[in-house]
Amino acid sequence: MGSFEVIQGDITQSQVDAIVNAANTTLLGGGGVDGAIHRAAGPQLFAACVPLNGCRTGEAKLTPGFELPAKWVIHTPGPVWQGGHHHEAELLANCYRNSLTLAATQGCRTVDFPSLSTGVYGYPLAAAAQVATQTIATWLAASKQELRVRLVAFDATTAQAYRQAWAALG
Repeated sequence: MGSFEVIQGDITQSQVDAIVNAANTTLLGGGGVDGAIHRAAGPQLFAACVPLNGCRTGEAKLTPGFELPAKWVIHTPGPVWQGGHHHEAELLANCYRNSLTLAATQGCRTVDFPSLSTGVYGYPLAAAAQVATQTIATWLAASKQELRVRLVAFDATTAQAYRQAWAALG
């Protein structure tokens, strides 16, 4: 059984085995968290992503962290919010589940997530936090891995939404 906590900070500074990148489907960088991770990791990250040939929404792929303090970057494209009737919750849950499974398969003991899909992809924060925390809790309960999972919120509003969602799980 692992553990979960919410912190506020800059995920590019996380000294963990793996950080999760809120990637787009090309994996070649973008704005927000994705752009920040690519800038902090250096040009080698872009070069490592090119042969991966992108990644479908909800899936996850791995690269080294290069100049980041994290050893690995797990790239997962979250869903774009389209009103909630296009399998957004299922796809978002898959992002978390597949990223956790990939981290465990890689032997990671610590993994940090950003708030997936809540930036330019427009997923409502409270709903995204509920999907994320439920998926993480279910995965940790079912897993034999001793994995420490953190949600690294960029701001206090995001941190509070994830803390509330986690507390609501009882």
